[in-house]
Amino acid sequence: MQTDFYDLSGKTVILTGGAGFLGSVYANAFIRSGANLVLADLNFSKCKRIANSLNKKSKNQCLPVKLDVTNKKSIQTLVSKTVKKFGKIDVLINNAVDQGNKSIRKRSFENFLLSEWNKELSVNLTGIFLCCQEVGKIMVKQKNGVVINISSIYGNVAPDHRIYKNNGLNPTISYSVTKGGIISLTKYLASYWHKDGIRVNTLSLGGVENKQNKEFIKKYSNKTMIGRMAKKDEFTGMLLLLSSDASSYITGSNILIDGGWTSW
Repeated sequence: MQTDFYDLSGKTVILTGGAGFLGSVYANAFIRSGANLVLADLNFSKCKRIANSLNKKSKNQCLPVKLDVTNKKSIQTLVSKTVKKFGKIDVLINNAVDQGNKSIRKRSFENFLLSEWNKELSVNLTGIFLCCQEVGKIMVKQKNGVVINISSIYGNVAPDHRIYKNNGLNPTISYSVTKGGIISLTKYLASYWHKDGIRVNTLSLGGVENKQNKEFIKKYSNKTMIGRMAKKDEFTGMLLLLSSDASSYITGSNILIDGGWTSW
């Protein structure tokens, strides 16, 4: 076992949703850990800004790629650009997500639109299926690879609607359903690829403090054992560990990082 758990030198990592709030944090962590990074997002202009900033600070390379995870051709382009640039794919982080806007999250279940349901499923679940399918073709040939799917506590337990009260911060029904589906998808793929040298795991994340109102932060914090919401950089350690060879005996797992929320 390597002595530096977070050493990813020489590895090629694809990070979807790389332009998001947490995606940019993950991107910095991977570059600092020695990886070459493919930063993929529908918001290509922001991807380029992040990549340019990272490339100025590091000898490792960050390649921005425009990606629509609901479009198979877009994913195939991502894979071909990655292989052309770096020759391999060691790690896939499925981080892209659609959580709906505030007005959608305020909509009651009884009036939730089918179009809204389908849109979140297409990004949050079908998108991961398609990314795993296309990247998996490369990893099977390599006989090596790591896939990490990002889920949520709400893929494991129901949201406590008492702390939300229709404030627009609550998860939608389709968000919760897709996050639960991600966990099952992970287990299926870990089993399916177990002889191909590919490990597949899920990270289920708790809520991150990000300028929510004080009342909500207090109510949420009271439901955790640690007594607060997560800081935006508190998931990167486990993400880097699962990406490295130090986690070589971990597959098919769903790892919760939630401040104890689901353990009461």
